Amino acid sequence: MSKPGPKPKSAQTHHAGVYKADSVKDVAESLGVTSLPDAVASTLASDVEYRIHQVIEEAARYMRHARRTTLTTADIDLALRTLNIEPLYGHTPHAPSTFRRALPFPHLASAGAVYFVEDEEIDFDKVLREEKITVPRGVNWTAHWLAVEGVQPLVPENPPAIPREEPSSATVAVNGKSPQQSAGAPAQGRQQQQANQQNQQNQLVKQVLSRELQLYYTRLTSSLLPPSSSASDTAKRTAALASLRADAGLQALLPYLVRWVGDGVVGVLREGVDGEQEGKTLEVLLDVVGAILENGTLFIEPYLHQLLPAILSTLLHSTLPRSHAAHLRTVAAQTLSRLLTQHSTTYPSLSPRIMKTLLVALLGGSTPVPAPSLGALNGFASALANVNGSSSAESRGAPKPLGTREGAIRGLVGIGKEAVRKGVLEGGGARIVGEECATSTGDGVDGVVDAVMTALQTLCPPSDMAESLDPMQEEDAKLIGQLNDLLGEFFAQRVVCRGDRAWATGIMESVRS
Repeated sequence: MSKPGPKPKSAQTHHAGVYKADSVKDVAESLGVTSLPDAVASTLASDVEYRIHQVIEEAARYMRHARRTTLTTADIDLALRTLNIEPLYGHTPHAPSTFRRALPFPHLASAGAVYFVEDEEIDFDKVLREEKITVPRGVNWTAHWLAVEGVQPLVPENPPAIPREEPSSATVAVNGKSPQQSAGAPAQGRQQQQANQQNQQNQLVKQVLSRELQLYYTRLTSSLLPPSSSASDTAKRTAALASLRADAGLQALLPYLVRWVGDGVVGVLREGVDGEQEGKTLEVLLDVVGAILENGTLFIEPYLHQLLPAILSTLLHSTLPRSHAAHLRTVAAQTLSRLLTQHSTTYPSLSPRIMKTLLVALLGGSTPVPAPSLGALNGFASALANVNGSSSAESRGAPKPLGTREGAIRGLVGIGKEAVRKGVLEGGGARIVGEECATSTGDGVDGVVDAVMTALQTLCPPSDMAESLDPMQEEDAKLIGQLNDLLGEFFAQRVVCRGDRAWATGIMESVRS
């Protein structure tokens, strides 16, 4: 039996896609290629169909992202640009092409419907007679200054400044009487004068600050106060403090922020209400002062004399809210320390003046009597007399509350070791506070005792390997006696109970140095 021969291969491959091979042959013939093989035409038809699907799929993606259901020529242009294909010219979404249906061909009934783009005939004579239209400039970007050193420049891009209005309240009749007729009412005249001054100040603020800064100031203060524990208010307060720490261009707002802080502190302390809300308000105001000090773009030196009263008032006030007293005094002392660290080189007399104020708050109301063996150390006895005043009655005065003494001690800790050594040890501050704590049972005893122990640890940190003191040994008994003379019996006993000979020795050596 003979083997069957191989099956003959098909002469041509038929393409069953949307884009026919005949269309490829028509395009080839229009380009001068007359003998295009069927296999090549079928392959090109498959590739063309794939490319068309790819463009349509990419264009449909732009259509879906634009939340549309109609495919436009702009989507096709974006798809071609994405696929790195030269776009189609003459078809834009602003001037869509008009397609018209051609008349049927009688001699070719199988051709189907044919559409073509209708070209508009342009009459050049009519175009030349019409008025010329200027082509607008394209969209571009320019830069201009919103503010320079806190002052808004008068450029067309910025909003216009509010014109100054002449105050006419000084010449307008009050209650039907002229200013000459109302001269007999001094109280009413003073009230009217204060109202006029307030009105003039508001007008000045509106003219100096731009609208953007006024809006920023309003939103900033409303985000900070009144304090709230809700999550949204906490986030707003954190964002406001972060803006104060880092944003530039707030120099024009600085005097108003400083005054706002000062008025807030005075208002809370003047009411004397021992509540949670008042304590949180003072904490927020101290955070604002700290944020202003951290902002390196602000020139704050001219406003130090307005910031220091708010800090010192919080630090030395005797009746702070109980739940926030220790934290408020600690934060105020840290803020004071930062302020002195940043600006002591510019104002060399700033630290001595603050230290003098704290020493008066600590030692005022009592006559400090240093120990006999330590009274002449470093000539501090004469300096202490200068601080407290020359007369004994003036130095004694009214006794200071424990809260004020606690704030003074924490403030001295913030200034540094030298201030603690002069105020707590050589000035007899520890002895005075110890005598008052021994005879007092108030709420401020624990806070002031903790402040004194923190000050002693600032002078000499406790050792890791503590060795207790033995009063039976002559050397330890002598050291305990020196501690009694220096710190008083109250705090000397607390230092001895810590059982740290190295720490007690370091405290004594800090005075001798």
